[in-house]
Amino acid sequence: MNLFDNMTVTQIKEYIVTRQMEEYPDLIPMLKEDHRVAVKKIGQNLENKIAARDLEVQRIKKMKSIESGYYDQGILNIGGIDEVGRGPLAGPVVTCVIILKPDSSRLYVNDSKKVAKKSREILCEQLLEDAVDYAIGQVDCDVIDNLNILNATKKAMTDSLAKLSVKPDLLLIDALHIDTDIPQKAIVHGDATSYAIAAASIVAKVYRDNLMQIYHEEYPEYGFDHNMGYGTAEHILALKKYGPTPIHRKSFIQNLGLK
Repeated sequence: MNLFDNMTVTQIKEYIVTRQMEEYPDLIPMLKEDHRVAVKKIGQNLENKIAARDLEVQRIKKMKSIESGYYDQGILNIGGIDEVGRGPLAGPVVTCVIILKPDSSRLYVNDSKKVAKKSREILCEQLLEDAVDYAIGQVDCDVIDNLNILNATKKAMTDSLAKLSVKPDLLLIDALHIDTDIPQKAIVHGDATSYAIAAASIVAKVYRDNLMQIYHEEYPEYGFDHNMGYGTAEHILALKKYGPTPIHRKSFIQNLGLK
């Protein structure tokens, strides 16, 4: 007798919601054998979910391949480091360096720009649970104006390294080289190809976004709660109307012909 024979479609859906994905392979044949089209569709949907999850597992395995090669050599404390906020007109540039346990394999880790806000926040919590150590670097607008954004970004990275309690044996960095005695490897598009760098990108993004929410409460006219300091049309109109705030980057504003 089929488990679902005496269930309505609604009851089947409610039952499926309570199941773990690991149970799906046992349920799918029964669902697909059911004479009801709606029940067959539920079975197909579960099959599609398993296929999508398998693809994601393989994507994460590929993202971790760089780190895995170093783990195999006995290099365990690998620091992924990345920045967020190089392009905005306002707010700091923020970096994160994170050393993850070798067995960290959180699904959906990716370049923070490719991860939805709610998913980023969940992943950030999970990645910090997996962290051996991590630290945030933050460089504000005055330093950005004095050093330029590239050098300010590098300063934020070295500042974050100085805060770590555990010294990395190796740094993986998204396409930059910084002044440190720690061996480092620059990886082009690292936040999309290296698990450790993507993890740093997510933690830095969540930290900076939360900071911009606080700035929004102080300067609500600029829309920092949703533009995060980037030069949207709304933001530029507010600059023309109200002028810059203390968190605006003067050098960036001047490049736009604004004062």
